[in-house]
Amino acid sequence: MNILVTGGAGFIGSNFVRWLKKNAPEHRVVNVDALTYAGNLENLSDIPQDEGYRFVRADIRDRAKMNEIFFENDITHVVNFAAESHVDRSIVDPELFLSTNVLGTQALLDTAKQQWKLAPEDKYSRAFREGVKFLQVSTDEVYGALGKEGFFTEATPLAPNSPYSAAKASADLVCRAYHETFGMPLNITRCSNNYGPYQFPEKLIPLMIHNCMEGKPLPVYGDGMQIRDWLHVDDHCSALYAVLTRGAAGEVYNIGGNNERANLDIVRLIIRSLGAGDELISYVKDRPGHDRRYAIDNTKITTQLGWSPSYTFEEGIQQTIAWYQNHMEWLEHVLSGAYADYYERMYAPFFQ
Repeated sequence: MNILVTGGAGFIGSNFVRWLKKNAPEHRVVNVDALTYAGNLENLSDIPQDEGYRFVRADIRDRAKMNEIFFENDITHVVNFAAESHVDRSIVDPELFLSTNVLGTQALLDTAKQQWKLAPEDKYSRAFREGVKFLQVSTDEVYGALGKEGFFTEATPLAPNSPYSAAKASADLVCRAYHETFGMPLNITRCSNNYGPYQFPEKLIPLMIHNCMEGKPLPVYGDGMQIRDWLHVDDHCSALYAVLTRGAAGEVYNIGGNNERANLDIVRLIIRSLGAGDELISYVKDRPGHDRRYAIDNTKITTQLGWSPSYTFEEGIQQTIAWYQNHMEWLEHVLSGAYADYYERMYAPFFQ
C-alpha cells in the first residue's frame, strides 16, 4: 500500500504516521500537511525521510499538487485528516473551515477519482482500480448533541451545531455522494474526543495540563458538565487501520473509547495528578452552540472488524500527563507566536 496521509503533521495525523511506521512498516507513507498553526514537524522529528516515508508541504485544495503527488507516488490509499478542527476558531472564522474541510475534501476526492477510476472520462463507469480506498476521518460532533441517555450510532441523523461540525458533516456528505454516484471505494469514520501525546494545547486536556503546571487559571466553559466519550489516540489509530484494510466499501464506522467523562471531572483529575488545587479553576462564559453530551456506540466496528479500545481512561490520562511533563520544550515551541495571540483573544478577557 502507498498511503497518502493528509494533515499528517497534526495531532491525530502524526500519531497515525507513527503508528503505521511501528505496526505496519511494509507500507509506504506520503505525508502532506500545509503546516498551519496546528501542523508541527516536531511531531514527526523521530521519523526519518527514507524510501518508506516522505513529507510534502502542500495544501489539499491545490489540485495540481495533489495530482502530482498521486502520480509520482502511485497512491493507493488516502487517509484524510486534513481539516480545521477547533470549534472556537470556527466561530471566529467559519469561511476558513468550509473552504478547507469541504472544498479540500472534494479536491482530494476528485484527484483520487481521476487517478483510480478505470475509465475516468466515462460518467457511467463505476469501475476503480483493485485495492484502492479513500478514508475520511470525521467526528461524532456531526451528530449534534445527546440527552442524558442514549448513544450515537451510524444511523443517527446528522445535526451539527457549530461551523466546525457543519463543515465536517458537509465533507462526509460529499464523500457519501462520491461513493453513491461514482462508486468511489471509501469509508467514513466518526470518532469521539481524542487525547494523548502531541495534541495542540488549545484542546481541553493539554490546555489544562499546561496551565496547571504553570499555575495559570484553568478556563472551564459554563458549569463544566459537558460530557464527552474519550478515546486514546493510539486506539483511534488502530481502529483507522482496521477500517482502511478491512472496512466494507461505503460504510460508516463510529469509533469510541467507552469512557464518558464530564469536562470538570477531567480538570479536577488533572489538578489532583499534578498536586495543584481547585482554586485554579476559572469558570468562563459558555461558548455558543456548545453541545452538552456526546457518546459513541461502537458496536459496529467491534463486531464487524474485531476492533476494541485497549486503553482505560485512568491508564491513558496518566500516560498523557506524564508525556507533557516530559516534553516541556515541545510545549513551549508550539505555544509561541500565533497561539499566544489567539489565547489572549479567547481567554484573557475572562481573567482581568
